[in-house]
Amino acid sequence: MAERVGLTKGTVSRALNGYPDISERTRRRVARAAKQMGYTPLAHAQAIRTGRVRSIGLVLQISEHDAHAPFLTDFLAGVTTAASDEGWTLAVATANSDRNMIDTISRLVSEHKADGFILPRTLTDDPRVHHLRAQNVPFILYGRTDDLTGCAWFDILGEDAMHQAVMRLHALGHRRIGFVNGGDEYNFCQLRHQGYLDGLQAAGLPADPGLIQHNIRRTADGTRATQALLGLAQPPTAIVFATDETALGAFHAARDLGLEIGRDVSVIAYDGIPEGLYSHPPLTTFSVDNHAAGARLTTLLIRRIRGEPCEDLRESAPARLIVRGSDGPPSISSQALALKVAVARSGQTTDTKTPSKGGTS
Repeated sequence: MAERVGLTKGTVSRALNGYPDISERTRRRVARAAKQMGYTPLAHAQAIRTGRVRSIGLVLQISEHDAHAPFLTDFLAGVTTAASDEGWTLAVATANSDRNMIDTISRLVSEHKADGFILPRTLTDDPRVHHLRAQNVPFILYGRTDDLTGCAWFDILGEDAMHQAVMRLHALGHRRIGFVNGGDEYNFCQLRHQGYLDGLQAAGLPADPGLIQHNIRRTADGTRATQALLGLAQPPTAIVFATDETALGAFHAARDLGLEIGRDVSVIAYDGIPEGLYSHPPLTTFSVDNHAAGARLTTLLIRRIRGEPCEDLRESAPARLIVRGSDGPPSISSQALALKVAVARSGQTTDTKTPSKGGTS
């Protein structure tokens, strides 16, 4: 093989074993030649030489309210595809508590089943980060955390999506725009909250704490949050949700009040889960390519394991807006919406064609 690629045997060996002094271009050149020749190095021999088992670790927290459901299938497909392309494998385990999470990670390390870890759904103060950093075990975040010292990461810019959602609703004519955020401990929720606030500022709208619902996790929570916002004396005519799952609760709340999503109340959310396509009307949302994210995280983690500094392994990508039917210009003012909600709750009926005042909320 060395003759075929015009390199020394030592360089070929180091390229195949992922030594950091070999450039990425040379490593890929050798890997392509090895694949063409049908050469597969013995994993056991490589582990002895390099101290690595060429395995990516991923521990899923099954005690999460949705057990990672919105992104898991596509994400795992991306991870395994990228790992396979590099001749690596994926070690997947589960944990049912924070303590069990750390114990499981420690076991995978001590049993030499993983060389490094992908950490999804990062927390603002993340014990996984503290543990792996202290143990000098390579890792990469799918997201960010409060202290990024020693962290490689890849993230989708949810804060930009929230900013864009507010600006879109403002351009449609909305002036009272609510926000329903996710779990307080997740770093992405802090970022999306800030993106919402930045969007209000850019649109010249005041930030009203009464228009924000925090720590909303499930669809039923989204229903209650929407009911609370629509029960205000000046309710929002549009609501931005940090997640699709909670946004689906708005449809239940609207139905119970005789309101039409996309007309009486506009909704924009984030995640792009399949269920949003089948809501009535379909949910306008920001979609995330979790397959591509899984693949990129894997590539970056392998580079980190091979010795590249974490500061060079920090990347982000935008979410993609999918416009459907759940948002549009306001059909009634905030005051008229408040009256409509009050009448609905009193069991009376009212004219659903109440005109807007000046076309804005």
